[in-house]
Amino acid sequence: MDEAIAPTQTAPADQHPLRNPSFIGYILTQFLGAFNDNLFKQMVLLLAIPVVTAGGGVDLQGVATILFGLPFVLFGGVAGYLSDRFSKRRVIVLSKAAEIVVMAAGLFAFLAAPQIGFTGLWIVLFLMGTQSTFFGPGKYGILPEMLKPQQLPRANGIVMMTTFIAIIFGTGLAGPLKDWLNPEQAPQLEAARSLWTASLVCITVAIIGTWVSLWIHPVPIADPGLRFSSQYWVVPKPMRQLLRSDRPLVGALVASCVFWLIAGLTIQAVNSLCKVQLQLSNTVTSLLVTLISIGIAAGGLIAGQLSRAGGDGAVLRIGMWGVVVGCGLLSITLPGVGLLVGKFGLPLVLIFLGAAAAFFSIPIQVFLQARPPMELKGQMIAVMNQANFLAIVMSGVVYMVLDQAVTAFALPRSAIFGAMALLFLPVALFYRLHPTAAPAASGSSGDAQMGESC
Repeated sequence: MDEAIAPTQTAPADQHPLRNPSFIGYILTQFLGAFNDNLFKQMVLLLAIPVVTAGGGVDLQGVATILFGLPFVLFGGVAGYLSDRFSKRRVIVLSKAAEIVVMAAGLFAFLAAPQIGFTGLWIVLFLMGTQSTFFGPGKYGILPEMLKPQQLPRANGIVMMTTFIAIIFGTGLAGPLKDWLNPEQAPQLEAARSLWTASLVCITVAIIGTWVSLWIHPVPIADPGLRFSSQYWVVPKPMRQLLRSDRPLVGALVASCVFWLIAGLTIQAVNSLCKVQLQLSNTVTSLLVTLISIGIAAGGLIAGQLSRAGGDGAVLRIGMWGVVVGCGLLSITLPGVGLLVGKFGLPLVLIFLGAAAAFFSIPIQVFLQARPPMELKGQMIAVMNQANFLAIVMSGVVYMVLDQAVTAFALPRSAIFGAMALLFLPVALFYRLHPTAAPAASGSSGDAQMGESC
């Protein structure tokens, strides 16, 4: 049976979104989901880095990144279909219920690690990515069905702000939890077993998130008669035709993918730099990773204002060269001195790198959202998200190659940032944003995705 539709689904146009109980449930749901994803993922990433003082091992962050991002590529189109074919509220609630099961599986994967290795955690990461894939379209698509158009800018701003707060707290808590539960810094698989109690936190958060998702009011089904077709597994034909005929659109899509490739590498590289080269604790490492998100949030606010003033081209150039310079600074290790920026300069450079990333990403996302014709905008966002997550998956592959190269040539871990700067340099040298007039988006799904992926 379809859900009964509440007689009043939207608040008055002049009412603040936070006065709408349905929106409050929505905000709490997406906040707790982003918190849980980043807490669990960062714990696994920290676990995937071998403890040098305990006999070494293989850095498995690349595998973790691939498995978490792969479902977005494989199932993104199908998830979009389900969010239109069924009530988005139902999709959200069922996705949150699935999160409880996935987090419970994570508990057993930690406990069984000494016997089965990382296999269980890899399965859980893939299931986490799958759950997030099906949660995403309903989460982003329900806002226009829940609120009046006049409320959307303010609502999207709240979504973006709370998403970044969730990322910062989730990522930041992972390190202290790991240090507290594994104070002796045992080898990888022994340490994994000690983290099973941390899964209790994730399970509790998932249960609360499912409960508050029930506060969201039912909304009408967008397209009850929508039929499933093979196009949901691939790029739809209208989008293929548009991309073949619009080179500036293709250029922006490629630039966006390169950005997400670098973004996917950044967290892995920072974790490795801090734990292996600088030998910092998990707590300090996680706190340093959160500074990237703080930089993105601050840079996003500034870049949004500058873009509205018509400075997209300048904002983009600042962002591109900022990424190159930031990665370049982090790459330099001097013999007998250590990391050039030092432990005190490292936080500032990470904030700067996050801000530069936002300066580059926001004009690209605005262009990709505004350039297609109205009837293809939704499909363009779907294609953009799938392409970006494909780049994130590839970042896991690239990281594994760079990790092997750094190890084989006995280079410092900071050298990975040098490779990232070289990968991004052609974009900074040759890419120019096409001069298409486009209104700046005030808190789009792309903004939120930028936060959640970083």
